[in-house]
Amino acid sequence: MRQAEPTGVRPGEPVLPAGRGELSDRVLCALRGRPDGRSLLAPEGVAEGCDPYGEDLHLALYVCYELHYRGFRGVDAAWEWDPGLLGLRSVLERRFLDALRADTGGRPRGAGEALERILAEPAHATGLSHFLRDEGELWQLREYAAQRSLYHLKEADPHVWVVPRLRGRAKAAMVAVEFDEYGGGRADRMHSRLFADLMTDLALDTTYGRYVDAAAGDMLASVNLMSMFGLHRALRGALVGHFAAVEVTSSPASRRLAEAMRRVDAGEAAVHFYAEHVEADAVHEQVVRRDVVGGLLEDEPWLEADVAFGIGATDLLDARIGDRTLTAWHAGHSSLRIPL
Repeated sequence: MRQAEPTGVRPGEPVLPAGRGELSDRVLCALRGRPDGRSLLAPEGVAEGCDPYGEDLHLALYVCYELHYRGFRGVDAAWEWDPGLLGLRSVLERRFLDALRADTGGRPRGAGEALERILAEPAHATGLSHFLRDEGELWQLREYAAQRSLYHLKEADPHVWVVPRLRGRAKAAMVAVEFDEYGGGRADRMHSRLFADLMTDLALDTTYGRYVDAAAGDMLASVNLMSMFGLHRALRGALVGHFAAVEVTSSPASRRLAEAMRRVDAGEAAVHFYAEHVEADAVHEQVVRRDVVGGLLEDEPWLEADVAFGIGATDLLDARIGDRTLTAWHAGHSSLRIPL
């Protein structure tokens, strides 16, 4: 018999967000009750016909995944493995994955070529970090940080799931990089803690999950991508590709963001978070490319297309976030669903 959990508010548990449509409303309504294992599939055609990048699907998926992290205040922990909820989650994942595979179909299928593609930055690039470095205002940096908090306050956690699925050189290198992400054994140096300090400098609430309601669907999709890859052993190659894409692109983007924070005088901790990533991720890039990706493909060469898919899917979603955010800012609007 499962031991009952203590009732009441437990530290660190976020509150459930507000729904964004039929799918997410259905999941949120169920989580407020007791798990019973019955099917939670939406009415016929609703899940299958929803926008694979839409806010409703990705909030529903995000809520399902968060049960594997910190859960939610007042939600029974048994929901994490409820068969009915897992059945619905599977439908949403399949819809998302099918769209990603279709939309990355024309990209390189070799891991090395896929990495070279995201490294080949045009001389006059106009991405999100370039905009923030050159002309971003404090309110825009605050919006950027609020959205990114959905990942950075649990930085490295989704990637840890791949460790038991690796072996040899790939596993050892992955653990070495993750050790740095977790502060080398120092809680005050964990990257999630450093990002919370950045948020404090920007006068943002550091509560885990605080800005879920404000975050756009594309940001939810980006966070969901790494959770989905991490939770499925069959997608371990894609998770390694995602991790490689993050580490390879992090150092130059972090340099630009550190310059942006200095320019608006955001604060010492705000600058430090990105300055830390400039050095750390420049080293991580080499380790990840040579030993994590190289070691994995030495052991399991048949996963190369999956690694390339993970790289391509990451780049695709990052581009969607950048395009949507810059479109809003150039029009003088907030990039958030709920402005700060």
